[in-house]
Amino acid sequence: MARVVRFHCHGGPEVLRIEEVEVPPPGSGEVRILVKALGLNRAEASMRKGTYIETPALPSGLGLEAAGIVEAVGEGVDGLAAGDAVSIIPPRSMARWPAYGELVTFPAELVVRHPPSLGFAAAAATWMQYLTAYGALVDIARLGRGEFVVITAASSSVGLAAIQIANSIGAVPVAATRTSVKKAALLDAGAAYVVAAQEEDLEARLKEIAPQGVRVVLDAVGGPIVTPLAAAMSRGGILIEYGGLSPEPTPFPLFDVLAKTLTLRGYLVHEITGDAARLAAAKAFILDGLASGALKPMIARTFPFDQIVEAHRFLESGEQFGKIVVTV
Repeated sequence: MARVVRFHCHGGPEVLRIEEVEVPPPGSGEVRILVKALGLNRAEASMRKGTYIETPALPSGLGLEAAGIVEAVGEGVDGLAAGDAVSIIPPRSMARWPAYGELVTFPAELVVRHPPSLGFAAAAATWMQYLTAYGALVDIARLGRGEFVVITAASSSVGLAAIQIANSIGAVPVAATRTSVKKAALLDAGAAYVVAAQEEDLEARLKEIAPQGVRVVLDAVGGPIVTPLAAAMSRGGILIEYGGLSPEPTPFPLFDVLAKTLTLRGYLVHEITGDAARLAAAKAFILDGLASGALKPMIARTFPFDQIVEAHRFLESGEQFGKIVVTV
């Protein structure tokens, strides 16, 4: 028996329960992991609330990221053995492969032996943020040296990962955040510029920073902010939407799209994790960055496993700067 987190109905953080369940031995191609740390993501809060792209049968587990020690391997698994320190690449279905638990089973292709320099907390805070940012900026947008990139929700784990990746390839990261409260921290984290969207004219400020226009925008917010973002973009630019934090409708900036031949593109990290060749390239890029120190997970706060409800409350507060980690 092992303790896992499940929810029996949709709702706020209080619906999460820690329950004891039987975790079966790993099947063919699977690995069973003794979990040491979990990385929290907004997708998990969305599934808990019933607003995620996946609608699970209840009761359901949840969770997309974990790190720990291999406890057992199933038939046909090569390259992994009991005792290995590993971390988990986010699965397509967190209902099928939930990470919130003391003992979890995952497909071997989603299990990575992480660099020795990473502790379990940092390893659990790695894959969702860096795969998401890499997929958008490098794999899709082909961001290049010297190019400006606007990153909204910049103090989130993905936002900070995007800043680090942009810097690692010589691009110029422009962090967009709601207020100036986190401005100093974002500059310290590597942002070349910080724009407080609720305190400044976003379009005017971006045009001041990049008079020729911004080619790449990575947006987690949606809603009305899309209009000034599009207005500040260059001809042939690409605006990548990977989240919908704004509760307001998202307008379609038709005339800027037409005049500048812009691409507005939705993006899910599953595009990378579901393609073996693209995932291999992403893993190589990220592991190289971790080894060199160019990529370094930033942890906002850690909670013990018994405080999973409190961890989710903090996740939804918007106060965090970086990743929230739960230790097991």
